[in-house]
Amino acid sequence: MVAVAVIALLMSIAILNLHKAHLNSRETVVAHEVQTVGQAQVQYLSQYGRFAASLTELGPPSAGTAGPQAAELIPASLASGEKNGYRFTLALTPSGYSVNANPKVFGADGRRTFYLDQNGTLHQNWGQEPASAESPEFQ
Repeated sequence: MVAVAVIALLMSIAILNLHKAHLNSRETVVAHEVQTVGQAQVQYLSQYGRFAASLTELGPPSAGTAGPQAAELIPASLASGEKNGYRFTLALTPSGYSVNANPKVFGADGRRTFYLDQNGTLHQNWGQEPASAESPEFQ
């Protein structure tokens, strides 16, 4: 009976550590996807003389060739605004743009939020509040 209790305790610790590792890897992927949107914004600016106003403008066209309405700079899965348990939003600002990535279900899908703007520095917030330019840099 004691052996079963010890095994159950060890299994629960292992499962918690596995969940933490899964969230860490998901958050790292999301951070790279936010940076992908930032890189796409630089390319879009170079091609069209302005920043894209939406993820759709950075994504692939539904038909025909790429252009300012759908520049084919990010994959459709990211242009949809939801990927890897996160919601991605892109907004124009007076000085450029901002990108936010927030977990759909905080704690289950992720423990951090991410922010990037035209300055190119990725920020993170350990908590439910959306990250901003004032949040700590992502390390």
